[in-house]
Amino acid sequence: MMAVSRETQEPLEDPLAYLPCSTIVEYEKGQLIYGRSQLSGSIYLVIDGKVKVCRTADDGRQVVVDIYQPDEFFGESGFLGEQYRVEEATALDSTKVMTWSTAEIEDLVVRRPRLGVALVQLLVRRSMDFGARIESFSIDGIGRRLVRSLIRFSERLGRESVDGYTDMMPFTHELLSQYVGTSREIVTHYMNKLRREGYLRYSRKGIALNREALREWLRRDSSVGEQD
Repeated sequence: MMAVSRETQEPLEDPLAYLPCSTIVEYEKGQLIYGRSQLSGSIYLVIDGKVKVCRTADDGRQVVVDIYQPDEFFGESGFLGEQYRVEEATALDSTKVMTWSTAEIEDLVVRRPRLGVALVQLLVRRSMDFGARIESFSIDGIGRRLVRSLIRFSERLGRESVDGYTDMMPFTHELLSQYVGTSREIVTHYMNKLRREGYLRYSRKGIALNREALREWLRRDSSVGEQD
């Protein structure tokens, strides 16, 4: 895995270059990897499959923090030293993850300082992404938030197809609503609208979207697409 800065196009440090192989654990689709009642003290790397990390809001609704794919880390809240997790992680597919205890990571950072730099870069990039998402929550309507989310998922999880569309896994409308911060019914409304207008196709097998057309959609006046 080689992460690249989107602004400078300079390669970032790769944590995997400094981490030894560790224990690999397999999970079935839908299986909980860790929950809020579990002790916090490990970080994880997706080896195969995909992982959804969620938090529970005060009103009991689930909020999707992010979805992680192979070569991506999750569970960084373990570094906070809290007794229990503040989120939960679930396998979206049949998934394999590699784990290290935070104590192991801390010991490695002492011996391999570049690992510390790599982890800081990863967390700063992740913080910047979350900042952009918070900004979108502040200024965008639901339709634009959904489009931004679809574009982001396509950049991270998609595969380019020959017809100019980007193919992705079959996100449920429930999962998208938990990520965007709205109801499943409203997501369904906008997904149907975007499909009718030719911006995307979707079925139980996956989602295909015209990313450049959606970027142009975002460049228009903010009111476009927010009306029924």
